[in-house]
Amino acid sequence: MAEPSQPFAIRESEHRDGVFVRQLSRFRNWVTADGSSGYAAEAGRYHLYVARACPWAHRTIIGRRLMGLEQAISISFVDPIRDERGWAFSQPGRYEDPVNGYGFLAEAYRAVDPDFADRVTVPVLWDRATGTIVNNESAEILRMLSTVFAPLAEHPVVLYPDAHAAEIDALNDRIYDRVNNGVYKAGFSTRQSFYEESVAELFAVLDELDARLGETRFLFGAQPLETDWRLFTTLIRFDAVYQIHFKCSVRKIAEYPHLWPYLRDLYQWAGVSDTVSFDEIRAHYYRTHGALNPAGTVAVMPALDFSEPPGRESL
Repeated sequence: MAEPSQPFAIRESEHRDGVFVRQLSRFRNWVTADGSSGYAAEAGRYHLYVARACPWAHRTIIGRRLMGLEQAISISFVDPIRDERGWAFSQPGRYEDPVNGYGFLAEAYRAVDPDFADRVTVPVLWDRATGTIVNNESAEILRMLSTVFAPLAEHPVVLYPDAHAAEIDALNDRIYDRVNNGVYKAGFSTRQSFYEESVAELFAVLDELDARLGETRFLFGAQPLETDWRLFTTLIRFDAVYQIHFKCSVRKIAEYPHLWPYLRDLYQWAGVSDTVSFDEIRAHYYRTHGALNPAGTVAVMPALDFSEPPGRESL
């Protein structure tokens, strides 16, 4: 396996006076229907580099599956275990790069920008035609999958309907700050006060969402939309990882009367359970974050039954 010429340090974040600050995504180009952006929506042109373990990449794996874009957009997975060299393609047939033959995802970043020195992240939307990274921001990739790539989908679903667009954007922002990123703010904080503030904000929003889901099957009605899937990738990891590893310890999702059956409802949605690998999720978090878990001991899976009927169809 070839190695990057210079190792990429493993940093989940940067800290400023003990406060977690997430790195901004660097590549923010968009695929468009007419190709006016330089990237036209064409079957077979684009490739997704992802990690099953990563909640941000998981969004795009789900979007691709829900839309039926498997034939239009190829995909490859990195090893969930990272060392100082970053995400690796370590095993032929399982964790490999069929597009460029890279041994590390860092090589893709360096191929596009030889001076790239930030943390290498997933997902990555790669353009085969021009040999470059189009986008590495998960929210934007998910939005593209459900909109501009819809004509290429085998069974397209509407995840961002015009009627709810403003509400979706507003709730996305709140859930991102307090929940999706909130668990990381708690887990990687090195200042007690900031940790406690982050945990309080996290559970305040979870409480709000639980109350909301007592009146509606999904966040915006009878069908799951973009916001539901963005929330799902955090909730599915919560009891197995964040509640333990990141000290988000006030409550488990399984203790919520509405969030827990809602999570099972999403998990049981057609095609979704196949995108979840608890083994890779747990291996990644417990064996990669040495500062949080120096021994690398992987916590056993909580006793959760995701097959239990949600019973939410009447909402």
